[in-house]
Amino acid sequence: MDKKGYELLGDPFLNKGTAFSAEERAAYGLTGLLPPHIDTIEEQAERIYQQMERKSSGIEKRRFLMEVFNRNRRLFYYVFRQHIVELMPTVYDPVIAESIQQYSEQFINPQETAYLSIDRPEEIEETLRAAAGGREIRLIVATDAEGILGIGDWGTNGADIAVGKLMVYTAAAGIDPASVLPVMLDCGTNRESLLRDPLYLGNRHARVRGKAYDDFIDSFVQTAERLFPQLYLHFEDFGRPNAAPILRRYQKTYPVFNDDCQGTGIITLAGLLGAMKINGQRLTEQTYMCFGAGTAGAGITARICREMVEQGLSEEEARARFYLVDRQGLLFDDMGDLTPEQKPFARSRSEFDHADSLTSLTAAVMAVKPTILVGTSTMPGAFTETIVRAMASWCDHPIIFPLSNPTELAEATAEDLIRWSDGRAMVATGVPRDPVSYRGTTYEIGQANNALIYPGLGLGSMAVDARLVTDEMISAAAHALGAFLTPEAKGAAVIPPVARLTEFSAAVAVAVAECAVKQGLNRQPVSDVKAAVEAMVWKAEY
Repeated sequence: MDKKGYELLGDPFLNKGTAFSAEERAAYGLTGLLPPHIDTIEEQAERIYQQMERKSSGIEKRRFLMEVFNRNRRLFYYVFRQHIVELMPTVYDPVIAESIQQYSEQFINPQETAYLSIDRPEEIEETLRAAAGGREIRLIVATDAEGILGIGDWGTNGADIAVGKLMVYTAAAGIDPASVLPVMLDCGTNRESLLRDPLYLGNRHARVRGKAYDDFIDSFVQTAERLFPQLYLHFEDFGRPNAAPILRRYQKTYPVFNDDCQGTGIITLAGLLGAMKINGQRLTEQTYMCFGAGTAGAGITARICREMVEQGLSEEEARARFYLVDRQGLLFDDMGDLTPEQKPFARSRSEFDHADSLTSLTAAVMAVKPTILVGTSTMPGAFTETIVRAMASWCDHPIIFPLSNPTELAEATAEDLIRWSDGRAMVATGVPRDPVSYRGTTYEIGQANNALIYPGLGLGSMAVDARLVTDEMISAAAHALGAFLTPEAKGAAVIPPVARLTEFSAAVAVAVAECAVKQGLNRQPVSDVKAAVEAMVWKAEY
């Protein structure tokens, strides 16, 4: 180790604080620079946890934990993993939304983030090199922060979303924190309050569109892939106009992943497969409706449709089972503003006697009679008692997933869905929910949390140095969660609990890695997939 003294204590990847042994203190010039007592990691963690518990709000707890993160990665991740169910909402969603909104006024430490400005594309390589600081980067989470779910466009304030996502990768799947890099792609913002804010730290102009934007993104991708040849690139919270096109542009060339287009689709598919396992039904027999046809909604729909094809339906047969509803009502193929992702699932007006009246979710539900209803609309209360009772009238176990978050934007509460369906609805939510007690049965509510999937997907891909992230690998990830369900239990959740997140991530990683090797996508020889995954996991020295 080259660093000594205060330089060593200032390096969050190497610092162990009061856990440095007497021998280490002597060897690294730390004698007298720390209090004399030598802590175990357990003692350090207990001290940190007790301090955090004294904070009065979620955002204060998050700020305190970020201070720990900024000075001691080992300690931060030890605490995070010890209390992962409790701290996941604090470290990431929903508390991170408040952190993003206050990012500029509260800014203290950049957390090794690379801030790339569309106004200075010539600085991309220099910035990436400087942010990496000589580290071998295997994973980048990059965002332009135009479409942060639930709160929208937050410009450079959205840098926290990339930092938070990487924290989950390490806590859940054991990705080495020294091998990751958050990237903020500052392309401007259309949020007037930020443009008028004298404390705002980002580019103070409207979002750049068109060729300049495309060239900037391409320059970033090409440069990052050249500098870090084993890179797994995760795109996060891009806006509706750009998220899917960017993914399409690179997914046949590099190992790239978009959590909004793909991640929510994977965990939703896992939930539907869980419901099928519990109910003894077939996915190919269901009628699917999604309310909210943006990036997430269309991405989920495409993922479920592909699964139906993999289970034996033709493309035409599968698409016939899907309906998209947005704010204007059921989407029809003669609408002029459909996105490329919406068009395959838009319906013909000739299918309905009163097509022009299908301008609300309620009207669409009554006309289509779906057995699956998924919400990504951010319209609170959209899944009404009328809709739920109607679905329960034509299917024994309506599958209803209100996935919008944060909590105040959810389409319905789990309690209402269970009550309105007389305990027959199969429910998963986008935010954590306590079990629901109804007429003597306790219903476990699965959380459609992308964290159950994307860390393991990334770990498995990186473990075998996969050239691409394919649909088959994604499907393998979704199916891997099925082994953790308890379908025989009354009130069983369709998605297993976040409490077993590290187990899920390991199982998903092995399934994904095996699929990649089977497809011949591993860039390095792999004789033992499980050993390759295990070797990829960060083993902190405490």
